[in-house]
Amino acid sequence: MDWGTDLWDQYDVIEKHTQSGLDLVERYIKFVKERTEVEQNYAKQLRNLTKKYTRRGNKEDQDCKFSNHASFQEILNELNDYAGQREVIAENMITRICVDLTKSLQELKQERRTHLADAKKAQQNLDTSFKQLENIKRRFAKEWAEAEKATQQAEKIENELNATRIEVEKVKQHANARTHTAEECRSDYAAQLQKYNKEQNLFYYTEIPNIFNKLQEMDERRIQRLAEGYCQFSDIEKTVQPIISRCLEGISAAGRKIDGKQDSTLFIEQHKSGFERPGDVEFEDYSHGTKSPAHESNLNQHKPRGKLWPFSKKNKLAAAEDFSHLPPEQRKKKLHAKIDEITKELQKEQDQSDALEKMKGVYAQNPQMGDPSSLEPQISETAQNIGRLKGELAKYESWLSEAVGGEESSSNINNNTQHSVRAADQSQNIYTEFDDEFEDMESPIGQCTALYTFEGNSEGTISITEGELLTVMEEDKGDGWMRVLRSNGEEGYIPSSYVKLSP
Repeated sequence: MDWGTDLWDQYDVIEKHTQSGLDLVERYIKFVKERTEVEQNYAKQLRNLTKKYTRRGNKEDQDCKFSNHASFQEILNELNDYAGQREVIAENMITRICVDLTKSLQELKQERRTHLADAKKAQQNLDTSFKQLENIKRRFAKEWAEAEKATQQAEKIENELNATRIEVEKVKQHANARTHTAEECRSDYAAQLQKYNKEQNLFYYTEIPNIFNKLQEMDERRIQRLAEGYCQFSDIEKTVQPIISRCLEGISAAGRKIDGKQDSTLFIEQHKSGFERPGDVEFEDYSHGTKSPAHESNLNQHKPRGKLWPFSKKNKLAAAEDFSHLPPEQRKKKLHAKIDEITKELQKEQDQSDALEKMKGVYAQNPQMGDPSSLEPQISETAQNIGRLKGELAKYESWLSEAVGGEESSSNINNNTQHSVRAADQSQNIYTEFDDEFEDMESPIGQCTALYTFEGNSEGTISITEGELLTVMEEDKGDGWMRVLRSNGEEGYIPSSYVKLSP
């Protein structure tokens, strides 16, 4: 069944039906746009929520070491990644449904206008032909009536007794002329009628069926494209569903990682003072006679007691550089942490000094690359920093020796020294591979592997394929995106939840 055969006389119905179909496409496009706005607003609110409850600042760093606090931060991170997936859904719906359907809609509208215009033009041509047929038909009827009238008039004059021969011949000639003209009109009418019937047959059996069948084919294409849009509405969300499931599983895993015993142990380690509990207060008996003056003076003096550290909230000591204001255990921890921090800074300065010396040597061998003397200020500043850090390291190691005793301190100092030597050896290995040419380029942070395929359609993003090894150039700053470098040199942003960082 087709429109051209079964609906040949339903032009108005077809016109209305095709317009209704295009209106439905427009409604669906508008519906998807409003859905993307819902997704974008939802993602924005989730990001604001995670930002509001994410802990910041050094005061809360201690708490973040507890598993229940750390798990909550992981939940916030997973929720932030989840919000990123909602944004991906919105972006894909815009590009893969709204944009494509809008383009198809414009093409369908233009095609429909063309087909309807062709149908109207064919109808107008048939109407014009019918008008010509009617005009020739009326002329034929008029001429035939005039011919019959002239013939009757000639017969009447011929039968009159008073009519002359000339008069009779004249009316006969007039009747013959009229009859001849009527015969010509009759031939014209027959020819025009044959022409019209042929055009009418062409109109109803060829032109209109072809146009209506084209409209049918167009409408079926519209329906098929709309059906694909309906499926994409679901498929787009199914694509990110594995990542959303990973986010939700991450939230569950964060809850399962909480260990109350471990948190209690960590809390003890953080705040254990190392003090001994105070002993019993001795009984002083004042009931045996008069005391000596020296003893009386002792009565007016308060006998000092051991320090009750957990309850000494008043007269809080000011923070000292050697952390002597802290309990013994906490002081040792602070000193160890400070020594590690200074050791790292010292190693960094030594690495920089080695690099500058190496660069100076390269400049000396290749003057076209740079002036060796231009590096002297940096070398001098680095040397001063190294000297200052060594002095601070010695100072904190002496305080640590004082806090923990000679044996443990010497062991710690030896460990720090060995660490510095090992780090220096590593730095030498690094700089033995120093190239003769330098490039001003950004250093990569690490590497990661793509867990899923991502189509980078928006500006600034790139496309990646599942299993692809990528170089991390910029970490996720809390917005759910990170900058990576592909093996082909292409660089851009991707969702953080689409990759797994390499250890």
